[in-house]
Amino acid sequence: MSRRIKRMNPKPRSRDERDDSRPHQARSAKKAGPRPGGKPGGKPGGKPPRFAGERAERRPPKARLEKAEFERPAPKEPVEALLPTKVQTVKVTADENNMRVDRFLEARFPGLSFSHIQRVVRKGELRVDGRRVDSKDRLEEGQSVRIPPLKLDAPKVVGELSDAAQKTLKALKEMTIYEDDDVLVLNKPAGLAVQGGSGMTRHIDQMLEVMRDAKGQKPRLVHRIDRETSGCLLIAKTRFAASHLTGAFRSRSARKVYWALVPGLPKPKQGRISTFLAKEESEDDTIMRIAQHGDEGASHAVTYYAVVETAGNKLTWVSLKPVTGRTHQLRAHMAHIGHPIVGDPKYFNIENWQLPGGLQNRLHLLARRIVIPHPRGGVIDATAPLPPHMQQSWNLLGLDASRFDPIENAPEE
Repeated sequence: MSRRIKRMNPKPRSRDERDDSRPHQARSAKKAGPRPGGKPGGKPGGKPPRFAGERAERRPPKARLEKAEFERPAPKEPVEALLPTKVQTVKVTADENNMRVDRFLEARFPGLSFSHIQRVVRKGELRVDGRRVDSKDRLEEGQSVRIPPLKLDAPKVVGELSDAAQKTLKALKEMTIYEDDDVLVLNKPAGLAVQGGSGMTRHIDQMLEVMRDAKGQKPRLVHRIDRETSGCLLIAKTRFAASHLTGAFRSRSARKVYWALVPGLPKPKQGRISTFLAKEESEDDTIMRIAQHGDEGASHAVTYYAVVETAGNKLTWVSLKPVTGRTHQLRAHMAHIGHPIVGDPKYFNIENWQLPGGLQNRLHLLARRIVIPHPRGGVIDATAPLPPHMQQSWNLLGLDASRFDPIENAPEE
């Protein structure tokens, strides 16, 4: 059976941010009907209706921005994941087509730690059609995956959280801009990493462990933003949502808008930056360099920018719309046109430039807004407020955060 869940419009977390929060607008979902040949309402222990079998029920028109009601299919009976105690080979199913390697393991073996997944992939213990793969590589239906012996984390008792876990859950709730049964949008603070790395003990992916459901599934990251960048971070709470949201990013149906503070005045005031970017790694750092078409590891990157407001000729508030999603794309592109983002430790390369008094030497880059189709219909439209250090800069420079953002008119590619 399906159960009715009332979806609430997203609300800003404080009165001062109320004007900055954009609510989710969604159409009413379609109500699931009984399975062919089944009895109305089903029976205990019977199989629930498949989501693909849901049918729509038209509702009377409602006022704009009213609450929307959604029907969700009843959860499937849990399938107990078998722990491979020896090497085994499995086939990628149709449902797993185009799934990332790390998500494949996480879905097959709930409770498997992120570090364990990364370790078996990095060491080459997991093979796809006999070849080594990266955790970000995507699988195709019918491929053979060699899975080594795995060690699941100790199962956690659902509903019982330690004091530390409760504090983590509270921190996530305080970051939340929008949430429903499928999707979570966080206002990630600057300085908090999205995923773990060398020496990283606290990051969003690790914090999401406290939100595992009764079947051991935890919310999934569907995109990334840099550690020092604050703002909108989209999380899928279900595998169904993760599949649809990652598909929206791949098809470029998602629209992202960033705000940044840069030195000087970009000319023209609105433009398109198109380059190839390649990763350049050293022992203690990784940067993206401008590359040529055909260079090893080079990927095409496109960004639209628009000047929103200036503070004399010294600093400019720009709005950015990335069409592609390369590592450090916005930071590398703004440096490329001679206007690196203020406070950027990797790409700010203007000699003898002095930071105006009162401004903090921190990255002035905000993932301001994300607009993406909701997995069950309608649109997610979430906006993050300026982080404290950028709000301080806006106040000191007399910039008005409520000004019209001309990047709205940038083309969608």
